Amino acid sequence: MRRALIMFAFALALPATAHARDYGQRGTVFPVVERDLLEQIQSRLVTMEASGETTRLNEELKRRTLARVERPSPVAGIARASESRSWLFDPTIALQQDIRGARGELIHAAGTRVNPLDSVSLRADLLFLDGDDTEQLAWALRQQGQPKLILVNGAPLQLMRARQRRFYFDQQGTLTSRFGIRAVPARVRQQGRQLEVSEIALPARAEAGQ
Repeated sequence: MRRALIMFAFALALPATAHARDYGQRGTVFPVVERDLLEQIQSRLVTMEASGETTRLNEELKRRTLARVERPSPVAGIARASESRSWLFDPTIALQQDIRGARGELIHAAGTRVNPLDSVSLRADLLFLDGDDTEQLAWALRQQGQPKLILVNGAPLQLMRARQRRFYFDQQGTLTSRFGIRAVPARVRQQGRQLEVSEIALPARAEAGQ
């Protein structure tokens, strides 16, 4: 009886006999024909070259690149200062990894707080301004000590040619964001181990030395 039960259970575990059946063709069958991707790209390039589209696109890219160099995108969120305010900025940073010398010697361990001003001083004031604002420009050019002129708007190369002074541009607002500057003109100068940041509200006619 026990053997019979085992054989019966084994029979239940086996799959039922499959019966093959031809259901015929249910739709149109097409062969798989896929054009090589590189071949498509090459064909497109040849067509663009023959039609002159490649030359046109290259010229457009060149024009847009030169325009962006001549006049970078303005820094967003920067207005003309309507009131003066100042604050201190601590440039100290906490190192994310060990700093080692050329021979592998440990100079600063990760986590060490380092103030860059302990090693390198700010040689000249940083002046941030709108290069399209004639009053801000005139004020900046009158400042003593050859400060670095950094635009948040305007055409730096055009001003360099016209004024024979080097102008920089705060690309993507990296510096103004770092210092918390929201209005111009603004000045950054060293005060000991910190930086003094000032937004300066100019009168209708800027006075030298303000």
